[in-house]
Amino acid sequence: MASFSQFGNDLHTGKRSFDIVGRRKTWYLVAVVALFVAIVVPQLRGGFVFGIEFTGGSEFKISQVADQDQRAAADAVTEVVPLATPRVSSVSTTGIRVQTDQLTSDETREIRAALADAYAVPIEQVTASFIGPVWGQDITGQAVRGLLIFLVLAAIGMALYFRTWKMSVAAMTALMHDLVITAGIYGITGFEITPAAVIGFLTILGYSLYDTVVVFDKIRENTSEAGAETRTLAESVNLAVNQTLVRSINTSVVAVLPVASILFIGTLVLGAGTLRDISLALLIGIVAGAYSTIFIASPLYAQIRSAEPAVRRADQKVLAQRAKAGPALKVAAEVST
Repeated sequence: MASFSQFGNDLHTGKRSFDIVGRRKTWYLVAVVALFVAIVVPQLRGGFVFGIEFTGGSEFKISQVADQDQRAAADAVTEVVPLATPRVSSVSTTGIRVQTDQLTSDETREIRAALADAYAVPIEQVTASFIGPVWGQDITGQAVRGLLIFLVLAAIGMALYFRTWKMSVAAMTALMHDLVITAGIYGITGFEITPAAVIGFLTILGYSLYDTVVVFDKIRENTSEAGAETRTLAESVNLAVNQTLVRSINTSVVAVLPVASILFIGTLVLGAGTLRDISLALLIGIVAGAYSTIFIASPLYAQIRSAEPAVRRADQKVLAQRAKAGPALKVAAEVST
């Protein structure tokens, strides 16, 4: 523990430093590759799988079954509706959930009976419900509007808080990276995108934004404190990232451990779909958010600001002073020896 504390102290004082801003092209390349995979692979797999809340359809739940054989449920549905494509999943340790396209009343009644026979349970233990396509479209529209409103308000809030749109642009770029990566992994793994998953998306965006604000606060402090004129802007940004690096790692690890536990319990023990959907989004988002804050938002901000004429002149002045001081320091060292 002492050595890790010393490591963090060295990063904070600048005694030890990782050149994160200077190697931004490497981090950008990693992000671009990850985004490419997150966008392309789900399309190759047939697109994203949306829950019945978004697409509409019929749903059957069989409770207290002795054997959770999912194949039996699929066979029971296709015997009644041969062209149906049922999606079967386990619910807790004694339940089965079956989702299909919207069915007629007669088809629903026949499938309930077929499922009861397949699992040898009374028909009362097979419940049926349906969600109309209009309601599903309304839910989809509300989810999209909620996401857009969140992003717009977050962008405006960042610009007002830091009094510059450039930090807002860098932060929003990192947020979009997190959102695409999280959604992409849902598409790659075939997990359904449900309202619970959307809640998870919004939650991790807030987490990522919070982490970015902490780093940007340190950047603002470093660029305005006494002695900032002896560093270039990129060096001040890099110092801020290193000073908050240990904190970002600790926060991410502390957040990931309980979320991973919820994901494990919700998926393998309880079979609770809502817990699984929220925790999976949180787990992916926390990891992606930690990466984007350190390796995307901060280097991108430094790159945007470095193009300003005033910043370029200040950086050139710092470098010229170093070049002038270099020979003088060398002579002084030789005289002292």
